[in-house]
Formats: sequence, C-alpha cells, structure tokens
Amino acid sequence: MVSHRRRRTILTALGLYVFAAAFIGYFGVNAFTGNHGLRAQIDLDQQMTAMQEELRQVKAERALWERRVALLRSDRIDPDMLDERARALIGYVDSRDLVFLLPR
Repeated sequence: MVSHRRRRTILTALGLYVFAAAFIGYFGVNAFTGNHGLRAQIDLDQQMTAMQEELRQVKAERALWERRVALLRSDRIDPDMLDERARALIGYVDSRDLVFLLPR
C-alpha cells in the first residue's frame, strides 16, 4: 500500500512536470513561429524596408513628373518641352532632323 501511494505521488508529480513543460513549450514555439511571433516580426521588418524603398522611388518619379508638368503649364511653356511633346504625340518631324529606325 505504501509503495502504491509513493508510486502514485511520483507519477502525479512527473505528470504535472510533463504537462507544465508541454504547456511552456507550446507557448514558446508559438512565440517564435506564430502569426505574431519573432519570425513574423522579422518578415514585417523586411516588408517595411522594401516598401520604404519603393515609396522613395515613387516619390522621386512623382517629383520628376511634377517638374515636367510644370514646364507644360500655360502661363510659361518651355519650348523644348513643347517640341518634345509635339514630336511624341503627333509624330512631328523637322525636315532637317535625322531619323533612325531601330528594330524593337
């Protein structure tokens, strides 16, 4: 009887330790690999860096286009920009121009 109680006490304690270890292990694994874990944070940081780089490029492109549009405003038209747009839109070519046809 005494050995049975001792065995039961030891098994109960061992069971509790195993359960506690599994419980802590489960939350430990999820803290590392879960949707809001450390790996997800690293992935979000990489995405943020890539998006910031893309934003910088888009802002530079927008600034370029804003400068070009400003040259086409009706109050002050840049003659070179007008010539470039006329050539591009209606195929205007001066008789003194050399035209090179490049294969696509």
